[in-house]
Amino acid sequence: MKRILSLSYDDLPSHLRTCLLYLSVFPEGYEIGKDRLIRIWIAEDLIQCEKQGESLFEIGERYFYELIDRGMIQPVYKRWYYDMTENCRVHNMVFELICYLSCKQNFVSILDHVHHTFPSKEIIQRLSLQNCMVDHATHRATMSMQEVRSVVVFPSAVNILPALASFRVIRVLDLQSCCLSQGYSLKYLENLVDLRYLGLRDTGISQLSREIGKLQFLQTLDVTGNEISSLPSTVVELKHLMCLRIDSWTRAPCGIGSFTSLEELSTLCIQDSTDLIEDLGNQTELRVLGIDCHTGWNFKRFEKSLVECLHKLQKIHTLSISVVGECKLDAWVAPPHLRSLEITGCCSSTLSAWLNPLLLQELSFLSIEVRKIRQEDLEILGSLPALVYLDVEVGNQNHGILRRLVFHDCSFPCLVHCVLRGYIGPVAFQQGAMVKLERLHLAIPVLETREIAGGFEFGLGNLPVLQDVTFLLRRGGAGEGEVEEAERALRRAIEMHPNHPTLEIL
Repeated sequence: MKRILSLSYDDLPSHLRTCLLYLSVFPEGYEIGKDRLIRIWIAEDLIQCEKQGESLFEIGERYFYELIDRGMIQPVYKRWYYDMTENCRVHNMVFELICYLSCKQNFVSILDHVHHTFPSKEIIQRLSLQNCMVDHATHRATMSMQEVRSVVVFPSAVNILPALASFRVIRVLDLQSCCLSQGYSLKYLENLVDLRYLGLRDTGISQLSREIGKLQFLQTLDVTGNEISSLPSTVVELKHLMCLRIDSWTRAPCGIGSFTSLEELSTLCIQDSTDLIEDLGNQTELRVLGIDCHTGWNFKRFEKSLVECLHKLQKIHTLSISVVGECKLDAWVAPPHLRSLEITGCCSSTLSAWLNPLLLQELSFLSIEVRKIRQEDLEILGSLPALVYLDVEVGNQNHGILRRLVFHDCSFPCLVHCVLRGYIGPVAFQQGAMVKLERLHLAIPVLETREIAGGFEFGLGNLPVLQDVTFLLRRGGAGEGEVEEAERALRRAIEMHPNHPTLEIL
């Protein structure tokens, strides 16, 4: 089996072989985050720019998916979103091979309860600490950290991580999920002047030192999952920063507009002014953006600034906006490369103004709130060619629909998961609509459905691959008998469906 897998490995281009070997830093069976992996590849210079203007991350994504296509790694999908690979795993046979090759080539040195792969000369280039065993003390005493380029530490091994002062040329320091609130210190972090990747996610820290501004080559900083109330102002001195991940409760300093290479920023909290939004407008390389806004101070000014900012961000493909207050995005036109859009708290008056199916050929995830939804809006959504996940909430009862919404033939050709919430009216699914739909969550106004549609027949039998259905009955004004009638009709429709999908009525 090793010989067979070796043939597949040898058939890889040299750059993919190197990227694959790097996966040996993770434990066997570990679920590896796609974005985390690609950012580390970039920090290690394992990804080379192929043409001017192309993002290193996009090249890394190509590497990642090519390894999947060649069967060297296994994709892990979101449970409810089948078209998006968030993570990957390495099959145990492939894992054994790359661990063997990593040791043979002195590519990665591993410490865990199974592997003790250390080079004979004890010169370590990449160090993976996976398990804190007593008999590792001897190894640690003889390890030289002078040439270590990359250190990835897992929670059970944080106690054997050498002091940061031991490292001289380190580029990657990944301590994700290691508890640093007690014990291990980040003292001398500012001395790691070659550091490109700093992963401190879920480490229990409560602050970052002002000295972090000295890490002039830092490309990725991830401090999510901690109780950090604010970032030091020196963060804006990190001129090469490409990815900044913080929590929505972590205040970012003014001056974010000084970054020149920023591609990912999430989640930025905007509370008391539009200065941060105006800074964002200068980040024209942004591909991923998440913002959490509080607009009580001046929502009209905020709305204008946000729309102006979004118009400038034409490379955005993942956008998440959460607003506490009042905001409309009717003046915005979604950019053509958008793949994922999630907007909560903003109620748009109409979808036709900013969703153009002819431009949005890549949009696969959409979660939005609207004041009302009309048949023409539904047809716009149904024309999005790549849409896999849809969540629409109609937010105002005064704009309720007075007629049935019809999902026509050939609409929503790729949709797998559909959620229709809020003050949605009666619906009907025609033959040929939503041919790939597996999960449906539907709010049903009992009285309106009886009065407008004359009953509770929605055409569920026209959804050929339906597997899971959730109905939320809006009982407002309906008697107990009418609610029971609705429940009986819905259960009967599910029983008659050829797939016999699971049913939950709320």
